[in-house]
Amino acid sequence: MMTDPIADMLTQIRNAQMTGKRTVMMPASKLKKRLADILSKEGYLGTITEETAEMPAILVIELKYQSGKPRIQSIKRESKPGHRIYRKADELPRILNDYGIAIVSTSRGLMTNKEAREAGVGGELICSIY
Repeated sequence: MMTDPIADMLTQIRNAQMTGKRTVMMPASKLKKRLADILSKEGYLGTITEETAEMPAILVIELKYQSGKPRIQSIKRESKPGHRIYRKADELPRILNDYGIAIVSTSRGLMTNKEAREAGVGGELICSIY
């Protein structure tokens, strides 16, 4: 039984990049799809497709590399099921002096720390990436 599917997703991405794979496949969920879409929009991942022909649906994520090195240097789960971390809008972290991003689960959905700061909403810190 998997207790933290987000940590599992981040670990699969990290492990696939360390071995040089082009794609990674995992069971799909709305939260994983939205998280992958944000990472793709920010330039850390390639295309995201969802194969719904089978049950359960499969999320296929294309990984990005720059000069042979993974585009994601560090991906870390911040808030865990046993220790949730919540921050107000003005307390959201600046990852690598705003070169990286943190993904925040807010009342308006998942968004980056920069978008949440602009919108003036806080929430649960999901992960940080640079």
